[in-house]
Amino acid sequence: MTDNATMDQEEADGIVRTAMTAMKEKASEAAKEEGETFLAENAKKDGISVTDSGLQYHHDTEGTGKSPDANDKVTVHYQGTLLDGTEFDSSYKRGEPISFPLNGVIPGWTEGLQLMKIGGKTTFYIPQDLAYGARPNPGGPIPPYAALIFVVELLEVEVID
Repeated sequence: MTDNATMDQEEADGIVRTAMTAMKEKASEAAKEEGETFLAENAKKDGISVTDSGLQYHHDTEGTGKSPDANDKVTVHYQGTLLDGTEFDSSYKRGEPISFPLNGVIPGWTEGLQLMKIGGKTTFYIPQDLAYGARPNPGGPIPPYAALIFVVELLEVEVID
């Protein structure tokens, strides 16, 4: 009798796993579609520029300093949100900017920050394939395949040879 109960539990676990996988896949597909729809509409708006890769941006404030290269180290303030406006990260809220090698972040940032000059503030609309794609941080606030919005202020560029 115990073996049958164990088998029944294993079968039940399998059914639950299958259902959960299907739900995750459906949510991922919905996030992809939501991002594609948003970006298609956003690209039509005045003042939005679109790169060949699909990165969208609007310079809120034009900078006057140097633009970084992909190998440089940058210091920025930023706010990241999901398409619904949910904030998932903000250096402003932490009260201090962040510094990092530009080629060590998501592709949308590596490409986008090279379009900025020191002192500038830009809003980036980043397609999922230039953000975290299928693999955001497990358990984090960013769902798989989410398009993201970042407002970035370029404060400093350290040239790395």
